[in-house]
Amino acid sequence: MKAKNSNTRTLDQFKDKHYGEVGSPKRDELDANYENFKIGAMIQEARLERGLTQEQLAEKTGTTKSYISKIENNIKEARFSTLQKIVELGLGGHLELSIKL
Repeated sequence: MKAKNSNTRTLDQFKDKHYGEVGSPKRDELDANYENFKIGAMIQEARLERGLTQEQLAEKTGTTKSYISKIENNIKEARFSTLQKIVELGLGGHLELSIKL
């Protein structure tokens, strides 16, 4: 069995080293951007699962194809009310929100 590479780091260790500890401004920005990326990826995955184009989803939700594209590609942040429309009206799903302390 080979010895583990001493240069191997976990993702959290990498982020600690390059972006600072949790709670630092640079790390908070990184983590916030990741959450926006994740939302866009989840919308895109659900849209494709439903067999919809960006244009079809936009029509169902009263937005534009460009706006849907910007959310999916983490270029634009969507308001909560807009996310609800996209998920509920456009995708036929239910948006849930939770707070963890």
